[in-house]
Formats: sequence, C-alpha cells, structure tokens
Amino acid sequence: MQRLPIGPLYYEYSRHNEPRLRIQPGETIVVESEDAFSGQIRTNADRRDKSIQPKGNPQTGPIWIEGAEPGDSLAVTIREIKPLIGQCSTRTSDPRQLAEWLGTECPHGTHVCAINDGQIHWSDKLTIPYRPMLGCIGTAPDWGVPTTIPAGVHGGNMDIIEVCPGNTIYLPVFVPGGYLYLGDAHAAMGHGELSASGLEMPAESTITVELRKGKKISGPRIESPTELMTVATGCPMERATAEAFAKLILWLEADYGWDRWRAYDLLTHVASISVGYYAIGTVATKIEKRYLVGNA
Repeated sequence: MQRLPIGPLYYEYSRHNEPRLRIQPGETIVVESEDAFSGQIRTNADRRDKSIQPKGNPQTGPIWIEGAEPGDSLAVTIREIKPLIGQCSTRTSDPRQLAEWLGTECPHGTHVCAINDGQIHWSDKLTIPYRPMLGCIGTAPDWGVPTTIPAGVHGGNMDIIEVCPGNTIYLPVFVPGGYLYLGDAHAAMGHGELSASGLEMPAESTITVELRKGKKISGPRIESPTELMTVATGCPMERATAEAFAKLILWLEADYGWDRWRAYDLLTHVASISVGYYAIGTVATKIEKRYLVGNA
C-alpha cells in the first residue's frame, strides 16, 4: 500500500503543484496530514503565531488519479483516520459573531487533549468520544485557485462531520489527474465548529479512491451506509441550504428515478441537515436511503 507522508504544506487547491503521488483508480492509500494549526500547537503553552504562518488548514497532496479527466468524478471512501501523535488540540481566540453577546475579551485558550482507548481526554473528569473526520478534502479547479478557508464546488474546507470513516465522498474532476488534496483532520467536532477550531490533529487517513468515468457532478456529495447527502456553502446560510436541497433533489431525479417535485415534497417531511463551519455557511442536506424505495 502506498503512503504519502507529510511534505510541503499546501494552503490552496492548485493544479499548478507537482503531483506527489500517482495512483490507479481503486487503489487504497495512506495519507499523512498536519493539523489545522500547521503544527504550531503541541502543548498548552504554545500559541498560534500567524506572524510565522498566517494561513491555516494545510493540505497533503496533490494526488494524481490515472485516467481522471474533466467531467469525471472521484469516489473517495474513508477507511480509517488515526492520530499521528496521540493527541489533538483546540483553542479559543476570537468569538467573531458571538462577540455581540459574549464580549471580545476572549482568552487564547490553548487546550491539548490526549487520545487513547477511543476517547479524547478533555480533562480528568470529562472525556469525548473519538469520532474522527476530515475538515478538508477537495480537487483542484480548472479556473482560479481557492484557498483552504472556504468550501465550494471543488470540496475544500467543508467541516462536515459526515466526512468520516465508513463514508464515501464524491468530488468533481476539473483537470486531468483530478489533483486530490486532503487535511484538517479532527478527532471530534460539533455541528457548526463554533470557535473555528475542531479538536485538530495530525493524522493518517486510509482512503480508497475510485474513478467514475463520465459521471459529472455539480459539487460534493457524501454517501454513508444509510444516507445520501449534498453539500453547499454560502452566506446567508439559508441560500446554501436551499442550494444543497436542490442538488439533492436533482441527484434523486437523475440516479434514482424520482420526479423532482415528488422528491421536493418527500424531503419536506423526512430530510435533515448537517452544519459545517457556521461562519461560512456550509450545509449538508440528507435523506435516509430507506426512503428511496418508493419513487412515486
């Protein structure tokens, strides 16, 4: 099995970088990634120093998938996400939209937690279940070079908790080879990523990358054993929610034989949502697969 170690840290989803790994469709690989703080926080005494590294969410890649061409899509199944150094970290620093109610005198709040036995040790008295996910995964667009801060039709910084082991992430291919990047692993994260930091960790992710020839998609999709999800980003979040729902309806129409208006009606009653980083308005809309049996 090929392994891609941490190397140059990329803060953009760029087609201009030399591929660091070339794989065949269907290949399973291990990808190491640095944490969202670029490795600056390892102890509670450490501080995120933006004068040294102002950018966040470094990515490992790009990965070239043989045969991938514009108009195809990638199906990336996450097999496992393991902590590289047995710990994760988070911090408080800027309450942002909450300042209206909480004030602005927010301490830095560096907080490092050990990970073992399937638990994140928040304190001597409190543990959080280890539920890893990738905050960032995406392909390189053919126009422009998005950073690792927003999400978009290429994927990117979605911060959706369902980007996790056991699920498959579908991403559009815009350029030959696909140019897949990933990083920003979290040991756990709540909906909304309130402080703009999950429980960030350097990680090794085992993934299988398959190629869907001629399967053009309009943005990221996620499939779990029990659910289908579409993702959209934008502010106000109401618009992103509407876009994600529309994309889910069109997916049901194209691949599952649903009349779009019948699907619209059904989703009104059975759909749910998952919220990524609230400040950039990322939303995944979801339907359980058990509802797909009756497409009338």
